[in-house]
Amino acid sequence: MTESSPPQATPVFARFELGQLCYTPGAQAALERFKVNPFRLIGRHLSGDWGDVCAEDAKANEDALIHGHRLLSAYRLTAPDNEGEQPDPVTCWLITEADRSVTTILLPEEY
Repeated sequence: MTESSPPQATPVFARFELGQLCYTPGAQAALERFKVNPFRLIGRHLSGDWGDVCAEDAKANEDALIHGHRLLSAYRLTAPDNEGEQPDPVTCWLITEADRSVTTILLPEEY
């Protein structure tokens, strides 16, 4: 599933605590370029929609909810269809630390 704006308000059932929210400069630039509201991604992550991760990573996230480990979601960003120039899609990761003190949006190459 890809992400593009405009975001729609959807109720979110929080499955865990996010802690402090932050993002890296690369993620900020990508979100702006693709016109994606970061809170849309955060809402998906918070509800347990892990995005574009493999089945093994999705299972690891489900186990992490029980055992208190790190959580990782991946979302592919694409340009809105009405944009003239279509930049290559970019993947953003959301990582919530095991102690739930912080959730970071970042690009894989910034890890």
